[in-house]
Amino acid sequence: MKKLIALISFSFLGIFTNAQTTLSEAFSKSYTYESNKEYSNAIAAMNKVYDTESYSINLRMGWLNYLAGEYIKSQSYYKKAIALEPKSVEARLGYAYPTSALENWNDVVKIYEEILAIDVNNSVVNYRMGSIYYYRKDYTKAANYLQRVLNLY
Repeated sequence: MKKLIALISFSFLGIFTNAQTTLSEAFSKSYTYESNKEYSNAIAAMNKVYDTESYSINLRMGWLNYLAGEYIKSQSYYKKAIALEPKSVEARLGYAYPTSALENWNDVVKIYEEILAIDVNNSVVNYRMGSIYYYRKDYTKAANYLQRVLNLY
């Protein structure tokens, strides 16, 4: 009986270790491809281990699709990451990139407001909100956000 339990334990350990190695290899390959601006290969490497329930994989796929110019796909991966980790500032910041590229500024403001609800002193988001309102010529709102940034420093 002990031999059977040990055999089953080693089998599961082997499967788990192999899955971790495969995942690490996929991430490693995707980073190498990304550094060479081979975004489709980086995406393909991650697709081999894609798991809809993985926050980190969805986050990575969002970033790679953004770099590849696949903005709608990028947004969908970031939305999955946000659904998996509802308090994630990182996924929301990522979502803002393709949304900005699509020039959907109202959606960008909405996602930044969500970030500020989680992290009111996020200097990056406060600065970006100040910039958005400045270019919209709403100088009062712009000044409020930019003053927060100045107060942090």
